[in-house]
Amino acid sequence: MLTIAQILSQELGQKQEYVENIIGLIDEGNTIPFIARYRKEMHGAMDDTTLRNLETRLTYLRNLQTRRDEVKKSIENQGKLTAELSDAIDAAATMTEVEDLYRPYKQKRRTRGSIAREKGLAPLAEAIFAQDGSDPAALAKDYVDAEKGVETLEDALQGANDIIAEDLSDDADIRKALRQLVLRKGVFTCKAAPDAEENGVYRLYYDFSQPISRLLDHQILAMNRGEKEEILKPNVTLPGSDGAALVCRRALKPTAQVSAFVRSAAEDAYERLIFPSIQREVRNELSERAYAGAIRNFALNLKPLLMQPPVKGFVTMGLDPGYRNGCKVAVVDPTGKVLATSVVYPTFSEKKKQEAIATLSALMRKHAVRHIAIGNGTASRETEAMTIELLRGFPEASYMIVNEAGASVYSASPLAAEEFPEYDVNLRSAVSIARRLQDPLAELVKIDPKAIGVGQYQHDCPQKELDAALGAVVEDCVNAVGVDANTASQSLLQQVSGLTAATAKNIVAYREENGPFTSRAQLKKVPKLGPKAFQQCAGFLRIPESREILDNTGVHPESYDAAKALLTLLDCRKKDDLSQLTQKLEGYGSAKAAAECGVGEPTLLDIAKELSKPGRDPRDELPAPILRKDVLEMKDLKPGMELTGTVRNVIDFGVFVDIGVHQDGLVHISEVCSRRLRHPSEVVKVGDVVKVVVLGVDEQRHRISLSMKQAKR
Repeated sequence: MLTIAQILSQELGQKQEYVENIIGLIDEGNTIPFIARYRKEMHGAMDDTTLRNLETRLTYLRNLQTRRDEVKKSIENQGKLTAELSDAIDAAATMTEVEDLYRPYKQKRRTRGSIAREKGLAPLAEAIFAQDGSDPAALAKDYVDAEKGVETLEDALQGANDIIAEDLSDDADIRKALRQLVLRKGVFTCKAAPDAEENGVYRLYYDFSQPISRLLDHQILAMNRGEKEEILKPNVTLPGSDGAALVCRRALKPTAQVSAFVRSAAEDAYERLIFPSIQREVRNELSERAYAGAIRNFALNLKPLLMQPPVKGFVTMGLDPGYRNGCKVAVVDPTGKVLATSVVYPTFSEKKKQEAIATLSALMRKHAVRHIAIGNGTASRETEAMTIELLRGFPEASYMIVNEAGASVYSASPLAAEEFPEYDVNLRSAVSIARRLQDPLAELVKIDPKAIGVGQYQHDCPQKELDAALGAVVEDCVNAVGVDANTASQSLLQQVSGLTAATAKNIVAYREENGPFTSRAQLKKVPKLGPKAFQQCAGFLRIPESREILDNTGVHPESYDAAKALLTLLDCRKKDDLSQLTQKLEGYGSAKAAAECGVGEPTLLDIAKELSKPGRDPRDELPAPILRKDVLEMKDLKPGMELTGTVRNVIDFGVFVDIGVHQDGLVHISEVCSRRLRHPSEVVKVGDVVKVVVLGVDEQRHRISLSMKQAKR
């Protein structure tokens, strides 16, 4: 039997030595970001996604082994564990296969089969199932016993039928073969409930039929939700008689005369016991696949959203649009500190709109506002039109529509109340919108990722798995960028490798009491931040105020000696211009230099990269967000018009693109590119700036159809 390390090595296509190293590192309490960044020599420079997949599979395989041991122990306690059965359980590759093997030995509620056994009919069932040519009725005569509840010959035969049917339904090989048959040849059907609305949101599934092998994840999720809302009635079917024939082939002995009784029992087992159970299992398997896909898709979308390039170094105005309660306004300085707040009412009347423009103009002049962030919610279109008029007097300024999903959740949270006790909920939202433009990552980490809204059917997914996947994405993004230990919020700090909510809070308290950190080593003085936590977090925390330049890079303290040795080797000093350090290292020979500096080559290359750009932000290397000065309306769009937009969401069937008309347009998966795609994420991600061509506009239904493949490259 293969070890867990061997299985993972084969599944991931990685050296077994690397897999064993990673398992050891995880078991020692190292985090995935730390392993990915600072232990590259031990795992061959796998990326964080591969390491996360390995960790997830490791957990599953360990749970599978635990379950195997539990099942074998339970069967052994019954005195029924054979060497053959033990080997079969050990060889089972999934939880489902283990449970199939355990099924005959599991404690069951009383069934027709168990009641027949209580009446002493098990020997009769065995004799009939032997199919040696004996007449079942003749065999049954000896089992008629009124005292045992078997009053007639028919009662005895029915009891034997129930036992045979139950035994067949518990056969692991039959269940596995039938499950595979249903997945291969089954059909997923769906009908509307009697009281479903004629043009309801689920109308595509009112009379739906699709082979299971071609069923798409978003279809499964839609029908599951429709079933939950009692609008749809989905079902798994297996046309024809293949299913019953499979069970009969396994039940009937080919060398014996075909037994009509056993055939009848096999057909009863299929119709009454096996197929209904397989239907439920296949539905669950399809749902689990769809939920896993939805979670994976959400994570794929969340990462580029969090990693959007920040618009740094400018005073920014945040506008949270609204009708009845007006448009909330917040002006923040380049560090996100609130300078001013206000409320204007541009949607009430033309007079109120001009008053709003005058108020905002005064704020822009007073605080030298360069960028305006507008939330994309209610009244966003009217607020955008007002902003265009406002910017005519400020040609140097620009604006951007910001996804405000989750802003209201944050505004009403205890965290926001603690951060802005002097402002009401609505004004906090405007501050959040402004900061989302300045530094999306620092602001979005304060919000439950599920509230950000870049997935599909995320609220239907298993919340534990969803939280774990999204939490891993947030952790990876924060650690990839690095965190300024002297300015970061507690929300941001607690996402750093090795830190918890408690240690993050202690870091904030320590710097408030003692002033800014002046070195990484000073972090060791923070209460409850022990040696292990320091090892895990130190490389991801930046100290710009430190005299030691390495403290403001991604170089880990454990590699400082190697970094200094590298500078000496290449005849450089820390105060020199080190922008060409990587090229110098290549000229010297990275393998040779690594040996002389006493570290692995991947680590030395990372050190050189960090020293060449101390304090660098990897997000700065990504395409800048689109800042606008004008606006289109839906009525301005015409088929064939070519526009530039920003990808807002990537889902199974297409891509939603913001083209500056308040309503996002949909690029169907068939219009993403010329080649056939399994998923749009193969070629595009959230935050990408793309060229699109307008295919059609439906103003009444607020729908815009776009094409990426028809746009000029």
